[in-house]
Amino acid sequence: MPAFQFEGHSIAFTEYGGGPAALTPAGGRGRTAKSSRADTRPLILVHGLLLSQEMHRPLAEALAARGNRVITIDLLGHGESDRPRDMWRYSMPIFGREVVALLDHLSLDEAVVGGTSLGANTTLEVASLAPTRVRGMVIEMPVLDNALLACAIGFTPLLIGLTFGEPVTRPLASMLRRVPRLFGHYPNVFLDWVSQEPKPSAALLQGLFFGRTAPPREERKTFQAPALVLGHPRDAIHPFSDAKMLAEELSNGRLIEANSLFELRLRPQRLTNEIAAFLDECWMPQRAGQRRRRTASA
Repeated sequence: MPAFQFEGHSIAFTEYGGGPAALTPAGGRGRTAKSSRADTRPLILVHGLLLSQEMHRPLAEALAARGNRVITIDLLGHGESDRPRDMWRYSMPIFGREVVALLDHLSLDEAVVGGTSLGANTTLEVASLAPTRVRGMVIEMPVLDNALLACAIGFTPLLIGLTFGEPVTRPLASMLRRVPRLFGHYPNVFLDWVSQEPKPSAALLQGLFFGRTAPPREERKTFQAPALVLGHPRDAIHPFSDAKMLAEELSNGRLIEANSLFELRLRPQRLTNEIAAFLDECWMPQRAGQRRRRTASA
């Protein structure tokens, strides 16, 4: 798996597609499209908390088959990237810098950036850090004001268990890593999630607990990039009210309501079509006035 260096640590990423060649003559989805230009319609997808870039593989392949160059990334402490045990290495702004470093590594002037949960908030950090390099945003399940109590209730036991329960969780994780990944895509993603080393995951949660959740509301209102915000009903940690609030805050935000937390994973066609159409809109030629406004806001 390719990787790049960020502040002395290795960060893994994967590229899918880049053009129509990602759809094979037999109708299957190819991982790469050698015939396309390397800078064609880039989209960066960022995973959720303690998950890996593998969670986005089906979506990445589907969007690559429609002519996009999709790049998935393992943020520090996740997946195939390095997993330092220092909590100060983990925060939302740092995750945003890692995505910008990926853009630099791939020599991309701009890209659509998107993600789920942790990845959604990382996307907002990228827009804060490098607004002129964000062509658009795909934000699924943002974690904002209305989620904080549920996050504290839900993740505090996990943090305590990972921190103080290592004598139990470490051998259990080691045993689960030896289980063959034969159960299908999302069961395998879940197995990867529960088989991680506890110490780095505890450091990651501690870093996020004591850092900011997202750019403040007044700053979010200044973001000019078009944004597709996906919200889910009946999800306390990612309440629909947060998605609705964010879509209203963003000057070019649009809200899509998913049928459930699982729609994009198990019945993805409708939402994948919405995302693909949004990407087409993002990559339409920009008028000179739009370019001037985005430059002035940087």
